[in-house]
This record gives sequence, structure tokens and C-alpha cells, in this order.
Amino acid sequence: MNSLTVRELTAYIKQLLDSDMLLANVCVTGEISNFKWHSSGHMYFSIKDQDAVIRCVMFRTYNARMRFMPEEGMQVIVRGYVSVYAPGGNYQLYVEEMQPDGTGSLYLAFEQLKRKLEALGWFARERKKPIPQLPRAIGIVTSPTGAVIRDMLNVLQRRYPNVRVIIYPSAVQGSEAPAQLIRGLRYFNEAKNVDVIIIARGGGSLEDLWPFNDEGLARAIYESGIPVISAVGHETDFSISDFVADLRAPTPSAAAELAVPEKTALKERLTLYERSLVNSLMMRLKRERERIAALSSARSLIRPYERVDALRQQLDGRLRELALLGRSKLEKQRSALAGMAGRLDALSPLTVLSRGYALVQKEDGGVVKSIRAIAPGEMIMVRVADGRFGAKVEKPLDAFPDIIG
Repeated sequence: MNSLTVRELTAYIKQLLDSDMLLANVCVTGEISNFKWHSSGHMYFSIKDQDAVIRCVMFRTYNARMRFMPEEGMQVIVRGYVSVYAPGGNYQLYVEEMQPDGTGSLYLAFEQLKRKLEALGWFARERKKPIPQLPRAIGIVTSPTGAVIRDMLNVLQRRYPNVRVIIYPSAVQGSEAPAQLIRGLRYFNEAKNVDVIIIARGGGSLEDLWPFNDEGLARAIYESGIPVISAVGHETDFSISDFVADLRAPTPSAAAELAVPEKTALKERLTLYERSLVNSLMMRLKRERERIAALSSARSLIRPYERVDALRQQLDGRLRELALLGRSKLEKQRSALAGMAGRLDALSPLTVLSRGYALVQKEDGGVVKSIRAIAPGEMIMVRVADGRFGAKVEKPLDAFPDIIG
């Protein structure tokens, strides 16, 4: 029996696995579980079926080329080689390629990005900007050669030759296309020299149309301050740019038709508006003339002073009523004043003095109301009806005969 260390045994097993040509390039179908995308960029996960499970690692060098994002529970087909990871003491599958099982990777990547941007609200109808009805200038981001741009220019020239067209040349296929399309959108937004932007290309396979499914391009469309029309492929083709754009056109030619009105139809519509306006003005003029005719036969215009005379008579009547009311009020006030004067006169001390009564005051001005208020020899002042005189108290009152009563 041979005695080996753990390291030696692991190295031997690794040598056996690495020398097996079947395990050097193997495809495995299964379900992803325990998926982790490390900060280093490497992916760690397991592939399992109902009977077994195998650990997998996919280094950043390989997963950077994938067009979709692996998810927990996803059925996939992976290709790679089997080897032993010595520090962990376990064998694992080193994945170099991965494909969805049952659906294409491009379609899966399209659906994943579509769900992501829809959740962010980039497709919401309420955020879409209206397309101007009569643009002065149109910016087109597309290939400067080929049938697409010629067809669009023909449509624009036929429908509305007055519009100015600015073309930003861009690749519409291949790895360089997304960056060039983004630069075109940013150019028009910075220059602000157009009223609407069209990004367009003709039909093709999903791979050919893939630049229009780029997330960076979707962001540029979403952030554009100028309305964007997306016209990619044929009517049955859909791209992410179609969903983010303010308006989706089924074809590039249809985009040109949607961007401008037809000049002939516009002229006909203006002619109808002109006729409607003239008819409306004529009807208004007729009504005003009838109104003036009715006013000119009105009695107030034929005899304008008749109403004034009636109002004058009415004013005279009101003045007479006011004068009578004033005199009546004045008489009542005079009568009331006379009554008050009579009552005041009856209460006046002078009236009492005129009947032979006198007012007796002491030297300090106090009124003498009682015999006990004065004493013999005291000087008093007596007020009668026509004047006053001084007197001196000589005797008590009971020394005089009673002349009152």
C-alpha cells in the first residue's frame, strides 16, 4: 500500500482528470443554482439536475463576451473543462461558454434588458415627448449610404420640401455602431439645430439589429431633450430603441411620413380654414348689421331727449316731495323746540323771582335754605327779579309778623 500526502493525492487526481480528453472539452446541460457574481468579475455557481450537482466557475475573460445575464434557476448549456481546485480539494467545471437552453442568448439578453428598462419607467407613455406638427429641421442618424437614407429623403422631399434635413453619418451594424449612434443623438441635443431626430436602419437579422438594443443607446434616447423617432428594421422588428423612443415607426420611410405633414394636404386644410373663417366673419358681419338696423329704428335713437325729459319731470317730482318732507320735518322740530323752551322757562329761577320771590345768599355764595343757616349781624345778599342788594340780619325771623300765608 502506498502512503500519500493530501497534496500528492490531490495532484494525482488532478493529473488523471487533466489527462482525460473527454473532460478537456465537455458540454453540460443543467439548472443554475447558488449563482454569485464576484466583485472581481468572475462568476461562481453550480449546475444541477435531479440526480447530481457540479461546481462551476466562469472567469471574467469568458463571461465578458456573453450577451445575457445568468440567473438563478435558468436552464443553460455550458462548455468547458473539468479539473481539480487543489486548495478546496474538489473538482469543478471551468466554463468557457454558456448558452440558454431552449432560447437564443440574444433573445434572452433582449428580454432581460427590456424588463429592466421597463421597470425603470423608460417606456412609460407619460414621459414621451410629442412630435412637432411642423418641424423646421429634422436630424437623421443613420448610414449615409444605402437605400434607407435615399427613401427617407425622397419621402421628405415629396411630402414637405420646405423642411431642412441634417444627416449625422453613423454605422448601424457592428460593434462600433452603438457609440456612433449615441454621438449622433448627443450632437443634435448639444447643437439644438433640429426639432425632431430620427434614428433609422433597414431590416436584418437580430444580430444585425443588435446595436439598437444597446443600453447606452437607450439611455441617450431617454435623456434626449429633442423628440426621437425610432425606425429600425421592418414592421415586425422590435428593438429596445423602439420602446424608449418618443415614437416608433414601422419602417424608415414611415418615420419620414410621421415626421412631416404632406404639403398638399396642409394647403387644402388651410384653404378650408380660410373658407370657414371668411364664412364666420360674413355671418358675424350680417348679425352686426341687423343689430345696427334694429337699434337705428329704436325710439330712444329717434327721439333721444324723450327719455331725458321724462327723467327731468321725475326729478322735479322728487324735488317737490323732498321739499314738502323737509318743511314738515322742520315744523315738527320747531314745535318740539317751543315746547322744550316753555318747560325750561317754567323752571327758570328768574321766572320764580318775577313773582315776588327772592334768592338769599351768604357772603361765601352759599344759598340760605334755612333760618338756622344765618345768625343776627351776619351780612347776606338778596337777589330779586330786577337786581340784588345787601342786608344785615337783625332779628330772628319769629320777631316779624307772619306775612306769608
